[in-house]
Amino acid sequence: MIEVRDLHMHFGGFRAVDGASLTIEKGSITGLIGPNGAGKTSLFNCIAGVLTPTSGQVMFDGTDITGLKPHELFHMGLLRTFQIAHEFSTMTVRENLMMVPSDQSGETLWNAWFGRKQIALEERALAKKADEVLEFLTITHIADEKAGNISGGQKKLLELGRTMMVDAKMVFLDEVGAGVNRTLLYTIGDAIKRLNEERGYTFCMIEHDMDFIKQLCDPVIVMAEGKVLAEGGASEIMKNEQVIEAYLGTGLKNKPKKETAQ
Repeated sequence: MIEVRDLHMHFGGFRAVDGASLTIEKGSITGLIGPNGAGKTSLFNCIAGVLTPTSGQVMFDGTDITGLKPHELFHMGLLRTFQIAHEFSTMTVRENLMMVPSDQSGETLWNAWFGRKQIALEERALAKKADEVLEFLTITHIADEKAGNISGGQKKLLELGRTMMVDAKMVFLDEVGAGVNRTLLYTIGDAIKRLNEERGYTFCMIEHDMDFIKQLCDPVIVMAEGKVLAEGGASEIMKNEQVIEAYLGTGLKNKPKKETAQ
């Protein structure tokens, strides 16, 4: 579904992404891991249109999307969430969901004056869909809460819910588990798995919680220093000497024998 070809993202002399190439298969939940500064978020931002890559190519369902803006990708079904949730804090959780679909009748001044009946019909349909999303995510109890007042984990669920208000095909999740308690993390993981299995969503997720990665992701792609270092199943990746070296600074094979024996 996504093919990244020799992607580079340079900031002056700093190469945040340095020739990364990878494929995200349709219907997968792909994990993207690596030490801090590996280039994971910069890669996400290049794919999702937040940054224009210095060079390279990004393909989505066979279409070249390199350099397209987030709103253009949104209409193609490619969405991303952020490590820090971006909610409308003074609006309710339900209203946050209702804001997502584009080209609503109420967005034009003419309809605001002369199309009120159409706007009311659309709002009822959007409210119904939002309530279905809230039920799917098991957060109906916070539907009327101001989004700024809910917990960090609930905000992550709200961001996931936004992708359900449109016809998302590919969703990039940036540290969806960061700062989330284990109970809510389980709820988020269950929702991701159900969206994948029941609704055909394809996911790629940056995450540092390896237990969460092992629970959800296959395959797992490892980045280091702006490049793709390894790819495979979670258990296989955790035993990879290059991955150990990237995370810990030295591989087990390079340690003195008497040190490893202790």
